[in-house]
Amino acid sequence: MRIDRGSDALLVVDLQHDFLPGGALGVAEGDRIVEPLARLAPAFSTVVATQDWHPPGHVSFASTHPGREPYASIALSQGPQELWPDHCVRGTRGAALHPALPDAAVTLVLRKGTRREVDSYSAFRENVGPDGRRPSTGLGAWLSARGVRRVFLGGLARDFCVRVSAVDAAAEGFEVVVLDDLTRAVFPERRDEVDRELAAAGARLAVSQDLIR
Repeated sequence: MRIDRGSDALLVVDLQHDFLPGGALGVAEGDRIVEPLARLAPAFSTVVATQDWHPPGHVSFASTHPGREPYASIALSQGPQELWPDHCVRGTRGAALHPALPDAAVTLVLRKGTRREVDSYSAFRENVGPDGRRPSTGLGAWLSARGVRRVFLGGLARDFCVRVSAVDAAAEGFEVVVLDDLTRAVFPERRDEVDRELAAAGARLAVSQDLIR
């Protein structure tokens, strides 16, 4: 699969300290994708890095809901909400992008999850908010304006932010390729469920070794 620098984009999802082993919401083996993604990024002329950037007391933090524990799910007015340890709090080291990702290769840093009352897994839209809507981040229009037609994804975590970003990218009309070797999951045992959702959306799976630069 040949990379077309004019019409392909790389979406690097949440390559942040808190999602790496030892971080507040560390994903097992997440550190193994850092260097390969960093080496791949310069092959693309359009590279978007998403960055979870939560305020204190964010709706996704278990600590915001007394008596609740991380990794549980609760029912809110807008629907189910997964609860996590406090993570990627704006301005903290945990929220910083990993320094291995070369600044010169990153075209756009897209911060998400910035509103206290609504979570945001996707690079393209927020999760459903209290008003029942999923506001656009504007990324789809931005990519289209640059002539992007195909989006490659890698990053963390495969079963949450990578998955939802891939599904939303396909819904925006992009060809979508998830680089399977450059993602890791919070719950690897749910792989089949995630794969079915990706396939239903029209997203393809590939490995980075198959890319021709």
